[in-house]
Amino acid sequence: MIQAAIIGASGYSGAELLRILSRRDDVRVSKVTAGSSIGKRADELYPAFSGSVDLSFEPFALEGFDDIDVVFLALPSGEAMNLVPQLMNTVEHIIDLSGDFRLPDARLYEQFYRNTHAAPDLLGEAVYGLPELYKDRIAQAKLIANPGCYPTSAILALLPALKHHCILPDSIVINSMSGVSGAGRTASLELSFTEVNENVRAYKIGTHQHIPEIQSVLETATGESVMFSFVPHLVPLNRGIYSTIYTTLQTQLTEAEIFEVYHAFYQSAPFVRIKKEIPQIKHVVQTNYCDIGFTINRRTNQLILISVIDNLVKGAAGQAVQNMNIMFGLPEEKGLL
Repeated sequence: MIQAAIIGASGYSGAELLRILSRRDDVRVSKVTAGSSIGKRADELYPAFSGSVDLSFEPFALEGFDDIDVVFLALPSGEAMNLVPQLMNTVEHIIDLSGDFRLPDARLYEQFYRNTHAAPDLLGEAVYGLPELYKDRIAQAKLIANPGCYPTSAILALLPALKHHCILPDSIVINSMSGVSGAGRTASLELSFTEVNENVRAYKIGTHQHIPEIQSVLETATGESVMFSFVPHLVPLNRGIYSTIYTTLQTQLTEAEIFEVYHAFYQSAPFVRIKKEIPQIKHVVQTNYCDIGFTINRRTNQLILISVIDNLVKGAAGQAVQNMNIMFGLPEEKGLL
């Protein structure tokens, strides 16, 4: 039996982790911590857990982790980096869902997250937890940096085309739309119903913290410089990410040839589905799938990629559980289908 703890379990990603793990007969979530919800029962904050989760939110205390096999940190960026160094000598496996350990350089982190990194020496030790790219490294890792939601949708869509030199690496435009849950559970005026409903809004153009994550992963994977524009948008959905990616073809390829490149690249990836039709968010909500589709615009010689995920599952909690499965030598699909 895997003994698990969720730090920051009262937020959307933490609650999603609890939902997924509570259905497992080989995992026991024995500790859930929170800040403002200390003392509350999980089923009080999330009534859907009534009858299935008998846990109350505790304050974080390092002494309570001696019997824990894996810790999930579902905290806002800037908080996990203060706790991970304390947990490294106590817990065998740590999976951080924040952005604190995703970037290879503390200076990049400080530039885009606008926060001084408290544990820069661990950046080189953390393994980027994208199973479709780093499965072997994940299996040997102690500390996993779970990918961001926008990067997951963009990287999975772009990797095959870049690695097979189908597209120009300096010709990429990524437009991504996210449901409101991607901003977290903390209340704010700009995320209120009247501000979000019947509206679409771009934000953090050119400054979003996921830009260096997308760039560093793609450049490391391909061995060449990659340049792109990334424009995130907030849309009136609870959950889901829809990325439309514009690229320029290097050579004249048919749609059948592109499909074969993608199909072959992801043939061993159980959660990536290559579609012959345009993907839709409703087909991936509450699943760990990433659906990828494409079309070729012959007039402009563009390969246009469409990628959809659930930001709370494949973009957060589901991918974290997928990483846990790999770390413990289990089938990566376990508990996620």
